[in-house]
Amino acid sequence: MSRNHRLLVKNAEQVVLICNNGEKFLTRHGMNNLSVIENASIVVGSDGLIKAVGPAETISARYSESSFDNVIDAAGMCVLPGLVDAHTHPVWAGDRVHEFAMKLAGATYMEVHRAGGGIHYTVEHTRAAAASDLLTSLRSRLQRMQRAGTTLVECKSGYGLELQTELKMLEVIEEASRSLPMSISSTYCGAHAVPKGKTVAEATEDVLQGQLPRLKELMSAGSLKVQNIDVFCEQGVFDLDSTRAVLLAGKEMGLNINFHGDELHPMNAAKMGADLGALAISHLEEVTDEGIVAMAKSKTAAVLLPTTAYILRSWMFLCPQAASASGQRHAGASCPSQPPLVMHLACVNMRMSMTEALAAATINAAYALGRSDTHGSLEVNKRGDLLILNATRWEHLIYQLGGHQELIRYVVIRGNIVYDNDKTLDL
Repeated sequence: MSRNHRLLVKNAEQVVLICNNGEKFLTRHGMNNLSVIENASIVVGSDGLIKAVGPAETISARYSESSFDNVIDAAGMCVLPGLVDAHTHPVWAGDRVHEFAMKLAGATYMEVHRAGGGIHYTVEHTRAAAASDLLTSLRSRLQRMQRAGTTLVECKSGYGLELQTELKMLEVIEEASRSLPMSISSTYCGAHAVPKGKTVAEATEDVLQGQLPRLKELMSAGSLKVQNIDVFCEQGVFDLDSTRAVLLAGKEMGLNINFHGDELHPMNAAKMGADLGALAISHLEEVTDEGIVAMAKSKTAAVLLPTTAYILRSWMFLCPQAASASGQRHAGASCPSQPPLVMHLACVNMRMSMTEALAAATINAAYALGRSDTHGSLEVNKRGDLLILNATRWEHLIYQLGGHQELIRYVVIRGNIVYDNDKTLDL
């Protein structure tokens, strides 16, 4: 056994493992029976992986002759896995603050969209923005998420809708991935909307014949890393046939299918996605019973977005039933998100329990990104990504609405302290 290790977190009041048998995801029973150890310690090795987690006395005896780069005495504190956000749109320019009044006055999502707002407004500003400016704003948003406990995040393109801007966004995501400690799962979302002046058929053709072939070249050359493909499958955007064509093309390139479906209308996108072997489908406010059954059979993750449902006032619909039936839940939101706030909304508006919300924001969100073998729980040989709370019970992270800034004491990635709330350290 190596005597030199990166981090020892000792004497924690609670260590929330989430699960401890190598589960890839949790369903209802597991989500309501999380694995928690009282008075426990964790060792993270020099390779950034968890080497041991267990009762404090056992760890102390086992590692009595070991040295550590850092030791955190977590007496009176709780340790959780780093949080995972499986759906974000963090690369953009401009803002839509002017649209908030429209929505409050009763305008629907698609009414704003057809008026030239929403995605189209952001596309215009993102196309005009310099890559350096997009990178600066992206880094700021991701660091804000990191301070709130996120250690793995999905980042989408989708505000270009043409080759050069989509690649600009993906390259910005790639640069952020190289320069920040948090893990990033990159998603190509060139079919996020139909560009102004194009038909659905023309937009689909551009993605299939123009954008994806170039993306494949860059991926094959190793100059760009992309893990997922996304399409906004919706009435007035991409229909089932065009969505299927784009998703299949991405799948043939080795990308995971992870797309927007059944958000505003019951398109039966969930059934279509499950039939294609989708890893995850987001939104699902209008999912059909047939889609629920298909997702359960295919083990497709349901990525629920409490803040999106909140702003659209659609949280009273089918999300909880869809998620529980398909076997997974996830509490996520468009960036910049605050996962503790999102989990609180999931509990109040989507009627999830606190244990369900935490499982959704850790192991199940990691599963939605194909990363549950390395992230999402505190198990030996997984990444040493930790969230340490200045509280004696982990539930305070969700319970104290808006209070996580004071509750979060440390954020740790691969055994390195990347945020120290006492020293305001943010790396």
